Amino acid sequence: MGNLMMILVIRADSRLHTPMYFFLSHLSFLDLCFSSVTVPKMLESLLSQRKTISVEGCLAQVFFVFITGGTEACLLSVMAYDRYAAICHPLLYGQMISKDRCEQFVWGSWGLGFLDAFVNVSLAMKMDFCDTPTIPHYSCELPSLFPLSCSDVSTNLIVMFCSIIPHGLVTSLSIFFSYTCIVSTILSISSTSSRSRAFSTCSSHLTTVILFYGSSFLRYLMPTSGSSLELIFSVWYGVVTPMLNPLIYSLKNKEVKAAVRRTLEKYLQCFWWQKKERG
Repeated sequence: MGNLMMILVIRADSRLHTPMYFFLSHLSFLDLCFSSVTVPKMLESLLSQRKTISVEGCLAQVFFVFITGGTEACLLSVMAYDRYAAICHPLLYGQMISKDRCEQFVWGSWGLGFLDAFVNVSLAMKMDFCDTPTIPHYSCELPSLFPLSCSDVSTNLIVMFCSIIPHGLVTSLSIFFSYTCIVSTILSISSTSSRSRAFSTCSSHLTTVILFYGSSFLRYLMPTSGSSLELIFSVWYGVVTPMLNPLIYSLKNKEVKAAVRRTLEKYLQCFWWQKKERG
């Protein structure tokens, strides 16, 4: 509901039709998809006695986790570049972040996420599973499936690391370099109010980056053992982070709070006038 509200508010308020909020609306859509991939089945399993999922259903879940997770990693790096352009090169911002380039960034993020998913799940479909394996997890994730396979998964492991590590490293390093330049620029600003305003525009995105990257890196790089830490990290980046993102951006962003207020007032006025006309 939080992500859906964020998408509707950004679309409804013309003052938020800027590149920053264009990317934020896509992040909210991604978070909505990300949590929708695992949470419904997770809730069903928690509430029912038979906690089962077909192999096809499990691989489909893995596929969409890869797409949404990989796309979100790319989009977070794009949003960091957007903040870098706005703070470090304000006069060139219109050229660096044009409308066409924004769309290219978003479609490129989806393309890389799909490529990762296609390569890894295509190989995973060739795995054989012994009898009726039990997944020591709340959802289907590729690292949890490898120990359950009767076939050789060395190629799958190599491909997974060769696709995830460069993807994760490139996006995380681009975020790191963007924020290195941003911090350097902000510290050179003499005005305290301008400095705090510049920091506030980045704090929400930086919080989201730390929550997402911290938990997902720990989940995919630690050895699969079925420990409680694996479950915590997986639930954190797959469920908690998508739920917290709209709160982080709405509570720490004055423009979003003002837009929510304007949108609510507009719809309440429409509702009041309709009620008055009927009365």
